[in-house]
Amino acid sequence: MSTSHATSADFDHASPSLVEPETRRLDGAVREASVPAFAHPVTYGSLADLPYDNAAAAPQEVVISRRDREGGEWSDITAEEFAAQVQAVAKGLIAEGLMPGDRIAIMAPTTYEWTLLDFAAWAAGLVTVPIYPTSSVFQTRWILQDSGAVALVTETVGQAAAVGPERDRLPDLQHLWVMEKGHVDRLAEAGEHVPDGEVAVRRGVLGPDTLATLIYTSGTTGRPKGCAISHGNFFAEIDNAIELLYPIFKQPGEDISVLLFLPMSHVFGRMVAIACVRARVRLGHAPSLKPDRLLPDLAAFRPTCLLAIPYMLEKIFNTARARAEAGGRLSKFDRAVSVARRYGEAIEAQKTGSGHGPGATLRAARAFYDPLVYRRIRNAMGGRVRHAICGGSPLGRPLSAFYLGAGIEIYEGYGLTETTGASTVTPPLKPRLGTVGWPLPGTKIRIAADGEILIAGDHVLRGYWDPSAGGVVPAAPDGWLATGDIGELDDEGYLTITGRKKEMIITAGGKSVAPAPLENWLRSHPLISQAMVLGDGRPYVSALLTLDPDGLTHWRNMNGKHPVPVELLLGDEELYAVLQRAVDEANKLVSRPESIRRFTVLTSDFTEISGHLTPSMKLRREAILRDHVTEVEGLYGE
Repeated sequence: MSTSHATSADFDHASPSLVEPETRRLDGAVREASVPAFAHPVTYGSLADLPYDNAAAAPQEVVISRRDREGGEWSDITAEEFAAQVQAVAKGLIAEGLMPGDRIAIMAPTTYEWTLLDFAAWAAGLVTVPIYPTSSVFQTRWILQDSGAVALVTETVGQAAAVGPERDRLPDLQHLWVMEKGHVDRLAEAGEHVPDGEVAVRRGVLGPDTLATLIYTSGTTGRPKGCAISHGNFFAEIDNAIELLYPIFKQPGEDISVLLFLPMSHVFGRMVAIACVRARVRLGHAPSLKPDRLLPDLAAFRPTCLLAIPYMLEKIFNTARARAEAGGRLSKFDRAVSVARRYGEAIEAQKTGSGHGPGATLRAARAFYDPLVYRRIRNAMGGRVRHAICGGSPLGRPLSAFYLGAGIEIYEGYGLTETTGASTVTPPLKPRLGTVGWPLPGTKIRIAADGEILIAGDHVLRGYWDPSAGGVVPAAPDGWLATGDIGELDDEGYLTITGRKKEMIITAGGKSVAPAPLENWLRSHPLISQAMVLGDGRPYVSALLTLDPDGLTHWRNMNGKHPVPVELLLGDEELYAVLQRAVDEANKLVSRPESIRRFTVLTSDFTEISGHLTPSMKLRREAILRDHVTEVEGLYGE
C-alpha cells in the first residue's frame, strides 16, 4: 500500500507471493511461528472514514445490497448513498446529545441497519456495544450496566419492553430506540439541522488508538467480559486478511459478494462486514439461519463467499446425503463424495508441492459427478459460492477436502474476540486441510510449555473494560495474549487446535483427555446434533449425545420406524447400534484410555434457549452437568 491510511483503492489487486512462516523450535518441537504483515500499519484516521473514502474513490460503485423488511426485492446501495446515510444518522446521534466516547448498544439480528449504525456511531465519535438479540434480560442489563451505555437500539418492540423494567438499574441509559418502529429513520431526520462540519470534527479526532467497540465474551464460565477493541486493532485484522484472502476480496472485473448471516454481535461476522466495506466487496445481510428464510436470501443474493461455522457445513452435507438416500441414490452420492475428497486432496498436494494435482481420470470423474451432486450443493448456497470462511471449531479434513473437490474452497480460521477475529487462516496459495492454517500476516503464534496457545500482534485487544479501574485494564502486559486453547504447530507453521485448557479431562487414572476432537467427530454424524465428552475424576471417559431432528426423521423413514416420541425411540436397539458405530469411529482418533466407554442419549437438545449453548454454539459444560446429574451418574453406575 502506498500510504499509512490507505483507502480500498490503494490495495494491490495482484495475488500476493507466497510468504511462509518463520518458525522457532525448542526441545525438538516447533514452539513459535510468525508471518510478517502484508499491509502497512494505519497511523492515522479510523473506521469512521471508510464510507467517506469509498464515496470519494468510487461514488457509484455498489457496496451493499439491502432487502426490505417484508422480504421483497434486494436494492443496491452505492458508496455515495451509504456515506450519505451514515452521515445523516451520525448527525441524528449528535442531535440527540450523544457525546464523543459515549457507548451505544445495538441489540439486533444481522441487518443492514446494524452496519449503518456501526459506522454512523463511529462517525459521531461513539463506541458501539453489541448485544446478542437472544440475550436474557439479566445478560442485557449486565452489559448495559458494565459498559455504561447511554443509548440502546433494539430491533423489536419486545426487546425494548423487556429492558423497560430494568431502567431504574440503568442510570446511564438515556435513550431507547427501536428499529421496527422506524427510529433509525427518525434519527436521520432529527439531525438535519446539525452542520456537516460537526461530524467532520468528531471524525477528525479519532485515531487508530481510539476505542471502537466493547464486545462482550459469551461467558461460558462466568460473567461476560468486555473486550476493548480499537480502530487500529480492526485495521490490523482486516487489512492483512484482505491481502491474504485475495480470492475473496480482490477479483477485478467480477461481481464478488458476501452474504452475512452469522451474528453481527460476534466478532467474526462483524470483522468480515467491516472488511467488505474496506475492500468495497458487495455486502448483504440475512437476519435468520432458519432454512425457510435463509435459502430465499441465498437464492436472490447469490453470494460468491459465505461465512460459516462447521455445524452449518456439516448440516448441508448431511442433508444432501439424506436426500440422496431417500431417492435411492446413496451409492452414487457416496462415490461422488469419494471422488470429491480425492480431488480436493490432489489440489492440496499440488499447492503444497507434494503432488502433481488431479490426474485425467480423476478430473473426468469429477466432471461426471458435478451436475449430479456438486452443483446441487452449490445451488443450495445460491449457485455462485466459490469460497467460505469457516471458524468456531475445526471442520475436519474429510469435509474440507470434500467441499474443495466440490468447488468450494474453505478457509478455516482460528481466533478470539480478544484478537478482533482470526489469528490464523488457511493460506490460499498453500492450504493444509484439517488445520486452521498459518498465522495471519502480522501475527505471532507461540505454544507455551503446557501446550497453551499464545498470540501477539497489532490486532490483539487493548485490554478488558473495567469501569471500577477507570477504563481499560491491559490483557497482555508482556505482549502475548494467553488464549486458554491448546494446540500444536507443525514443522511448516500450521496450527492445529486440540482443545481448551479449562476443558481438559483428567481421569481417575491420571490420563489427560482433550474432549474437542471426539466431540467434533461425533457432531459431524447425521444422527447426532451435539456431543459432550466427560470423565474428569472418573474411571473412564463417557459422553452425552443429543439427536438431530432432521437426521432422526430421515433414519426413521429409511428404516420403517413409526413416528413415536423421542423418549420411546431411545430404547430402539437399531438406533443404539448406529450410534455405537459412530462412537467406535470417533474412538479411532484416540488411544484406548482416552476412548469413550459408555454414552447416553438425552431426550432434548442443547440449545441457547435451554442455557446449554452460547450464542456462538459453544457448550456451557457446567450448566449441562448441573442439569443432567442423573444421566451422568447413570453412566458411572453399576
